[in-house]
Amino acid sequence: MPDTGPDNDPGAPAAHPTTYRVLVVEDEPVALEAHAAYVERVPGFAVAATAATSHEALRALQSTEVDVVLLDMNLPDRHGLDVIRAMRAGGHRADVIAVTSARDLDVVRAAVSLGVVQYLLKPFVFATLRDRLEAYRAYRAQLGATQELSTQAEVDRLVAGVRTSTPAALPKGMGEDLLAKVTRTLRDAGVGLSATELGEALGVSRVTARRYAEYLSDNRLAVRSRRYAGAGRPEVEYRWVT
Repeated sequence: MPDTGPDNDPGAPAAHPTTYRVLVVEDEPVALEAHAAYVERVPGFAVAATAATSHEALRALQSTEVDVVLLDMNLPDRHGLDVIRAMRAGGHRADVIAVTSARDLDVVRAAVSLGVVQYLLKPFVFATLRDRLEAYRAYRAQLGATQELSTQAEVDRLVAGVRTSTPAALPKGMGEDLLAKVTRTLRDAGVGLSATELGEALGVSRVTARRYAEYLSDNRLAVRSRRYAGAGRPEVEYRWVT
């Protein structure tokens, strides 16, 4: 296991920076692989285990030391909120970063009430998760350095420390609103869509639709493949990862 505490021997070499152990829970194999890879790219974080179901996640918590759980809220066998409740009932105190494609306000409120420290909406890219993990690392560092809170300002800073208000920037010329529309269209289609079909569904040009679809594909949220129809040139289509 990574060393998570300082070496108390005054004659020992300087301790390595704290490494936080992450349990990645995600039922979509491609997304699970991507999220785990994202975690490993952030200094100070390491993947302790992965799980595709709530059963696997709770079993991993029994056998593995975990500091934070990157938890998909829409698992096939149990909702993420129930997983968090089961964690707490079992005495597991790991912090939770909730991940979901749902924009349900009631779910967000319930997650916050259960102590979720961050909430990530799919699709997200590496920079988004990196910012959340760095905010979490700063929060934990402040916790470790604080023996006692004596003022309201100190409490406010500590509570706010785990939140990040700066969104990860999209490439120049891309917008969050259109990205969300492209995401919904691909996810709801159930089949692969070409850039032309995607553009027609959204009322944007083929070039614009292709740029957003490529962005999702580059971030492993969609897959591209070739569609062969007749003797003409094959067309690229994009399918949401399910």
